[in-house]
Amino acid sequence: MPEELVARHIKYHRKTRYKICISGAAETGHCSMDTLQKAEELGREIAKQNIVLLTGATTGTPYWAAKGAKSAGGLVIGFSPASSEAAHVKTYHLPIDYHDDIVFTGFEYSGRNWILTRSADAVIIICGRIGTLNEYTAAFEDNKPIGVLETTGGTADYIRDILEKSYRGFRKTVFSPDPKELLKLVMQQVEEHKKTF
Repeated sequence: MPEELVARHIKYHRKTRYKICISGAAETGHCSMDTLQKAEELGREIAKQNIVLLTGATTGTPYWAAKGAKSAGGLVIGFSPASSEAAHVKTYHLPIDYHDDIVFTGFEYSGRNWILTRSADAVIIICGRIGTLNEYTAAFEDNKPIGVLETTGGTADYIRDILEKSYRGFRKTVFSPDPKELLKLVMQQVEEHKKTF
């Protein structure tokens, strides 16, 4: 009987779609000029590869990634810090468009960040501020594959330096300024990570 359960699990697992979290700046005034275009392009590429896009159901770079994914027919799931759609829109002033579903965690930003990164197979950082750094370190501590879209400004441009000065190594963090190349590197890390199960 246990062998049958394992066989069914493997058969199901092969059909499970990968999930990538886009983490980045909700306020993008400090980001590079082409950051939002790169976020949108990355969202499209994720959708084209039949990968589910996860976001913090927020504005800025995650929003543009969601927009790109939806333009390519992708599936987008958001994780909100709010406990309801009403609070999401009225209290947090966050968008609901370009998402197929939003999970209302009710755990504020720091709790939402942990649930968001834990739910993903990999995390990609685009620009960012302190909340993005929080999502990066949560994913890093979980030993997740992480991609950093360099030259987008903010947190994304500091992570390499932070890692070099923190004496913990780079683990599964990869870097590129090109969205397509970065996604390719991240998916290689995801496939390698999958082999360790």
